[in-house]
Amino acid sequence: MNERERSVRGEAVRMEGIVKRFPGVTANAGIDLSLNYGEVHGLLGENGAGKTVLMSVLYGLYRPSEGQIYLEGNPVSIDSPAVAIRAGIGMVHQHFMLVPRLTVADNMVVGWETSRGPFLDRKRIRKRIKELSEQYGLEVDPDSAVEELSVGEQQRVEILKALYRGAEVLILDEPTATLPEQEVEAFFTTIRAMRDEGKAMVFITHKLREALTICDRVTVLRKGEKVGTVPTTDATEAQLAEMMVGREVVFEVQRDRVASEGRPLLQVEGLSAVDDRNVPAVEGVDLTVHDHEILGVAGVQGNGQTELVEAICGLRSAVQGHVMLNGEAVTGSSPRKMAEAGLVHIPEDRHRRGLVLNFSVAENAILGRQYEAPFAIGHVGQSKRAIAGYARELVERFSVVVPGVRTPARALSGGNQQRVILARELDRKPKVIVAAQPTRGLDVAGIEFVWEQLLAMRREGAGILLVSMDLDELMTLADRLVVMYQGKLVGEHRPGETDKQQIGLLMLGGAVETS
Repeated sequence: MNERERSVRGEAVRMEGIVKRFPGVTANAGIDLSLNYGEVHGLLGENGAGKTVLMSVLYGLYRPSEGQIYLEGNPVSIDSPAVAIRAGIGMVHQHFMLVPRLTVADNMVVGWETSRGPFLDRKRIRKRIKELSEQYGLEVDPDSAVEELSVGEQQRVEILKALYRGAEVLILDEPTATLPEQEVEAFFTTIRAMRDEGKAMVFITHKLREALTICDRVTVLRKGEKVGTVPTTDATEAQLAEMMVGREVVFEVQRDRVASEGRPLLQVEGLSAVDDRNVPAVEGVDLTVHDHEILGVAGVQGNGQTELVEAICGLRSAVQGHVMLNGEAVTGSSPRKMAEAGLVHIPEDRHRRGLVLNFSVAENAILGRQYEAPFAIGHVGQSKRAIAGYARELVERFSVVVPGVRTPARALSGGNQQRVILARELDRKPKVIVAAQPTRGLDVAGIEFVWEQLLAMRREGAGILLVSMDLDELMTLADRLVVMYQGKLVGEHRPGETDKQQIGLLMLGGAVETS
């Protein structure tokens, strides 16, 4: 579809005066938003700014407290996702809504069956998947089980599912949050193809550079209110960041480089481990983290980083090899023993490993220390006063935005959940910090905060193992950098002596250097 044809179709969606209230909270306060066919419209804002809530109203997951939605100029009431889908609106959620054990084809039609009598018309389903795959560059095997697919492939299935159901308006919620950098450009090629076909897309993101790259216009929300809408041709990262946060955001960090190797705090020798399917995932890894040092580990997701971190932290048994902490053997120690010895873990999955979501902020603040004084009374009791007082101190010191320490952790935004984890772990004054994807899904202010905390711990003498898919983060923070590929560490570089292209090549298995 060319520019003239797109302009003829005009406005796809208009949201006027949208208000969404929850008990004690106004998530959206009178927001206006327009979306045109043939447009990618970015939606930016800090965690908790109201972006996903606003789009959940458009998709029918929530009913607006006030306001009106128009589709192609006509007022509509969208009171469920089924109504939204019938109206041509699809949503690709940040956490995929797929059935892992079903095939790609079966996931296409769950709740939306294409049948021939009592049976699914599988031939027709496969044909349509193939047509859409070729049209938009979304290659995927219709007969593969979703649980066997990579994160990038599962995302393609989510998009195909929306297109299969006839979506002309697509809501993409943090679509690159779990994608390795090497897959983002291929994803953007798909987005451009859909835009050229006249699809109208909302692109929810925290990543300013990506918003400027792929979006035509950007709307910024702050604390539930609309700050403004700007064309990306006239915008800069600094401008958007200031609109999001309400102040200037510093993108460059100031820190001293390590002049020479310090004392080794964490030593890993010949470490091997298997994944949950008993397949080798980590093979003979050697690494050392010194005091006052950040050692970065880069890699495309699925190359053994998760298993390496878990084996080091006592969450997964090692098949062979040794872990030394401050000169003492700790291989096979429990996470509790590791923490007592001075190693803490910031997990990549904050919901699965970092928090008990139904517990209060106060209860989460003492996880791993609930048996210690002053929190424990005897062998069975606990001091609620001591726990609440400690939690309030952490909340204030780490600027956690929360109504009160009795609030359930699940009620917090992702950024504030991460602050609770950081507060709990860093307050132990650890010798070694193993941080896995510590800024995944965070906004610019959240990323800035995490970086400041890690650099402060480094200055105080801690050693940090930083595992991240974000090359910009690694190039900014790491003193040394290694790459993990197919369970092994390949190459060792200092960020000032290499570039992202070289590291990216190693991540994909090219020009592999053995350390």
